[in-house]
Amino acid sequence: MRTLLVALFCGFMITAQAQTTDHPVQKIGYAESDYILSQLPEFKKIDSELKTHGSQLENQMKAKYDDYQTKLKAYQGMPATTPDAIRADKERELAALQENIQKFQQDAQSSYQKKQADLMDPIYKKIGKAIEDVAKENGFSFIINPQLANGGDILLFSDEKFNISDLVLKKLGVTPAPPTPAPTKP
Repeated sequence: MRTLLVALFCGFMITAQAQTTDHPVQKIGYAESDYILSQLPEFKKIDSELKTHGSQLENQMKAKYDDYQTKLKAYQGMPATTPDAIRADKERELAALQENIQKFQQDAQSSYQKKQADLMDPIYKKIGKAIEDVAKENGFSFIINPQLANGGDILLFSDEKFNISDLVLKKLGVTPAPPTPAPTKP
């Protein structure tokens, strides 16, 4: 009986070893893209450029809106004796200004999105390449971003030892900033 148990145990161990050899262990890590972006000096420059571009667009929009408001007040302040032809002309002018403002809003939004894509695409590719290199160098089978686009986590649990974000930053030539301590509750 004892010989049978030893034989079964040995058979089980050999089978388990064979399965391990057939199916190598897969290593999974994660990288926090928002954290990596926030640490890159070129992202800070891009963020500044986008803010400047956005401010310029907002200033142009405000100027158009102020012009419209001034002309609207002038129209509303016209005396009751103003001829209908002049009123109709001012109404057409106001309608055209309003249409111009709406078109500018759409164009400004498109302009901002295009500038954002033009500036961010190269940095996303650079980060993607660094993640791929780090994953290959460290034997990872999968790398997951723990943040979904809408802010929800993709992982329910993650062990910090598998976070490769700092390795990716080092690969990009950036020394990660030390983590800020969590606020303590009084």
